[in-house]
Amino acid sequence: MLAPQENRVMVLGEWEERWQQGRIGFHQPEVHRMLENNLDKVLAGRTGVRFFFPLCGKAVDMKWLADMGHSVVGVEISEKAIKEFFEENNVTYSEEPVPAIPGAKVYKGTERNISLYQCDLFNFSSSVEGQFGAIWDRGSLVAINPRDREKYAALITSLMAKDCRYLLDTLLYNPELYPGPPFFVPDEQVQSLFGNSCDIELLQSVDSLTDRHRGWGLDYLTENVHLITPKST
Repeated sequence: MLAPQENRVMVLGEWEERWQQGRIGFHQPEVHRMLENNLDKVLAGRTGVRFFFPLCGKAVDMKWLADMGHSVVGVEISEKAIKEFFEENNVTYSEEPVPAIPGAKVYKGTERNISLYQCDLFNFSSSVEGQFGAIWDRGSLVAINPRDREKYAALITSLMAKDCRYLLDTLLYNPELYPGPPFFVPDEQVQSLFGNSCDIELLQSVDSLTDRHRGWGLDYLTENVHLITPKST
């Protein structure tokens, strides 16, 4: 099933272009229901959790979590997305270079614990911000090029603290009908990417087909949410 999309490549510039042109149908104006529904499982009774948002865009989920007292670190290639996040949420911010990542900048909310890095996700590492107690991956694994998934899983795993709870949202559909992104990621692949070092639990499976997706030519779209936690050694 992976074959139709395995060689599909989106270069970073194409994502930046989508933001410039406002072609951001993937952005949601409300907090994602899968995060809301499963937040208790992610927090597991913890307060002040450090959340990582890979390919964060301008997700309103970040402000929602920061308002609860958690801290948020995101990575996004589009400077426009980052600035729009702060402006649309009325959060003042500072901007500074990142010595560890040439050409990167970090935008830090002044009154909220939110730091957004503008750089290639694959240039980010635990040496920049340490490890995280939670990760919310709503449109990241499904957006990166299919051939980069092993590399992506290695990066995400390296960012997970021992008590990390990683909430991963994936999409199931017929990849012969739509080239992506968002890409098709079957449960078996989630297992092969993370199963060696982590326990994986399917928390929710929802029919998410909308008219927009029918317009892509899809006849079904299932959204699966997994909770991934490091195996206790």
